[in-house]
Order: sequence, then C-alpha cells, then structure tokens
Amino acid sequence: MSPDHTLPPELIACARAVRLLAMDVDGVLSDGRLYFQTDGQEIKAFHTQDGHGIKLLRRAGIEVALITGRESPMVSRRAAALGIEHVYQGREDKLAVLRQLSARLGLEMEQVAYCGDDLPDLPAIRRSGLGISVPNAPAYVREHANWVTQRTGGHGAAREICDALMDAQGHWGAVVDTYLHEKL
Repeated sequence: MSPDHTLPPELIACARAVRLLAMDVDGVLSDGRLYFQTDGQEIKAFHTQDGHGIKLLRRAGIEVALITGRESPMVSRRAAALGIEHVYQGREDKLAVLRQLSARLGLEMEQVAYCGDDLPDLPAIRRSGLGISVPNAPAYVREHANWVTQRTGGHGAAREICDALMDAQGHWGAVVDTYLHEKL
C-alpha cells in the first residue's frame, strides 16, 4: 500500500537524505487566510491529517521545524500539541534560521526539506536539499521548487510531504501496518 501521492522518481534520493522537514505556516500548514475575531484575537485553521503526518514523521526520526514571518499564539499552541520543538516566529530571513538550525542539529543543507509558498520562502526552497512548494503558491515561487505538492496549503499538503518522505525512506509500510493490526 502506497501513500496517495509519491515523489517523482528523480527526487527519491534527495528525500532519502532528509533528516529535517522545515515549513512555513501561513499558506502551508494553514490555507493562508487570516481570521480575526471582533476582539482582535487571531484564529487559524489547521488540518488534522497534517498534524498526524507530522507526528508520524517525527516517530520515524525526522525532525520538524516551523519558520514563519508572523507571530501567533496559535502557532505556538499547534506546535506544542504536535511536539514540534523547533518553532521560529517573526523571522523573515528563513534561510538564515534554517542554516542555524541545521548547524545546531549537525545537518548539511542537503539533509533538509523546506516547504514554503511565498517570496520570503524562496531562498530556503532554493538552498534546501529538497525544496518544496504548494499549488496555491504563485508561479514565481513554484518554479523554484524541486517538487510541488498536489494538495494545497491547509488542506493536506503537509501530510502529503510527510507521507512521501516516509515512503521514500522505507517507513511507510511499517506505519500502515501498525494501524492494520488489531490490538487486543
């Protein structure tokens, strides 16, 4: 049983090397729209399948990071719920953050996958070993990505990435098997 969407064959070797998946938030983990209540409180919608994919990816030994230009308590809450330790908010220079994090984790940039959807993401997309974008990104961003997901941001794109990475690294079968076997 394979995941719904798999990587193009020419990207499998890049995906096998990935030890860190870093993502933008607005437009990747959310649909990019900003919701505000009358009291000014921000609301974000996150897809539960993305969250489960992130948990599975972390169990498979791949680190996950969020790097966003905005600051939001909702991002902190979502990251905490998913056990994501590497959360950088209010950071426009995403490549600088990615380089610092990679160095701290002892990783080369070829071991990093990065997914973004807008201009501030371009340097990180271009420098990562596996640069990813989403179909709701502008064409001038998508054209610089190694891979563009089929699912849009906030609607399963992160899950698609997680599943594809686990599949490329040989973890997918074991993940599915844990859910197929009945527990008595």
